[in-house]
Amino acid sequence: MNPRKLNILFLLDRSKLNKQGKCPIKCRLTYLGKRKTFSTGQFIEPNKWFSKQQKAKPPNKENNFINTQLSLIKQEINQAFLFLQVNQNQFDVDDIYLQYKGKNVKANKTLLEVFQLHNDNMLRLVGKEYTNSTYNKFVEAKKHTKNFIRHQYNKSDYLLNNLKLKFLNDFDFYLKSEKNHKQITINKSIQRVRKIIKLALAEGYLTKDPFILYRPKKYKVKVVYLDTKELKKLEEYSFTQVRLQQVKDMFVFCCYTGLAYAEMTALSKDHIVDEFDGNKWVKMYRKKTNSYVSVPLLPIALGVLYKYDLELPRISNQKFNSYLKEIANIVGIEKKLTHHVARKTFATTVLLYNGVPMEVVSELLGHSKMNVTQKHYGKIVQKKISNEINKLKTGLV
Repeated sequence: MNPRKLNILFLLDRSKLNKQGKCPIKCRLTYLGKRKTFSTGQFIEPNKWFSKQQKAKPPNKENNFINTQLSLIKQEINQAFLFLQVNQNQFDVDDIYLQYKGKNVKANKTLLEVFQLHNDNMLRLVGKEYTNSTYNKFVEAKKHTKNFIRHQYNKSDYLLNNLKLKFLNDFDFYLKSEKNHKQITINKSIQRVRKIIKLALAEGYLTKDPFILYRPKKYKVKVVYLDTKELKKLEEYSFTQVRLQQVKDMFVFCCYTGLAYAEMTALSKDHIVDEFDGNKWVKMYRKKTNSYVSVPLLPIALGVLYKYDLELPRISNQKFNSYLKEIANIVGIEKKLTHHVARKTFATTVLLYNGVPMEVVSELLGHSKMNVTQKHYGKIVQKKISNEINKLKTGLV
C-alpha cells in the first residue's frame, strides 16, 4: 500500500447489534500509517453486507439507500483529501477527517478554539478533578484573552501558528495598562494561557511552543499578618454587636488553625476528631488543592468552637471581610484585614515565630507544594533568624 495514498474502508461494528438485528457501519481512514475510525450513521443486517465489494446486497430500496450514502461519504472524504493536498504542506489523518466534517484542520486551529476545548473538558470534571472556582478562573482567562485579541489586533480570534513570544509580552502590558491588574494576577492569567498552549502541543495543533523563552516577570510577595501584640489586642476585645463578635471569633479561630474561608464555612462536627495524641484535630479536604488538611486544635481555637457548640456561624465572604474592616477600625489595627490575613497570621505569628519548621507549616496549611510555602514565608524565616542572632549578639556582649 502506498503510504501517501488515502485508504477508505467501510466495516461493520458487530459488537453493537441493536434490537432490529442491525449493526452500525463505520468508516476507517488510513493515511501515513495512522487510522481514524468514525460512524457513518448507517445500520445494516450483518448478512447483507459484502466487505470485498464494499456494498450492501441484494439490491433493494433500503440497501440502495445505504450504498448511495456510503458513496457520498467517500466522495466528500476524497474532496477533503484533495483540498488538503492543494492547500496544506503537512496534514495527517485527523486533519482529513476534520476537513471532511467542515471543521478547522489542526494547522488552522485558533487560540480561543483550543481555550474553549480545554474549558469544556474541565467543566465535565468539576467536582471530580477540579473545583468550580478553578473552572471559573479559566473562563475569566479566556474572556481576558478574547478582549486582548480584539483590542490589540482588531480580530475575533488568533491562529495558533501565528503566535509569537511578543503576544505574551503585549498581553502582559494590556492587562497592566488597560485592566490595572497587579503583576501577580497577570502572571496567573499568562500561566493559564500557557496551559492552553500545552494542550495544543499535546493534541498536535502546534509543533513547537511559541512561548518557550517566556519568563514571568518577578513581583514582591507582601505577606500581611497580625503580630503578637495585634493578635492579643484583637483576642481580648469584646464587641457588644453580635455580628462583629462572631466575625472576630471566627477570625481568631482561623488565626490558630490556618483554615481558608471555604474550609471554615464547610467545617462541621464531623471534621473534629480525637487523635492519637489525645487532642482534638480538624481533618478535612481543602477544596482549592484537593489535598487533605490535618490541623491540631490549639486551646484558643478549641475555645471558640466550644463557644458555638462546634458549629461556627455562617456568613458570606464579602460580608465577613466588610465586618473585618469595621473591626480593625474599632480595635485600632491599621492593617487591612481580610479573612486571608488570619491564615497568614497562623503561618507566621503562631507557627514560624514559635520555631515550627517550614515543612510542618506547609503541611498544616495544606499547600500542594513545599515551594509555595517557601515562596510566601521564606523572608519571614530569615527575619526570625535575624532577630534570634541579634539576641545572641546582645547575650554574648
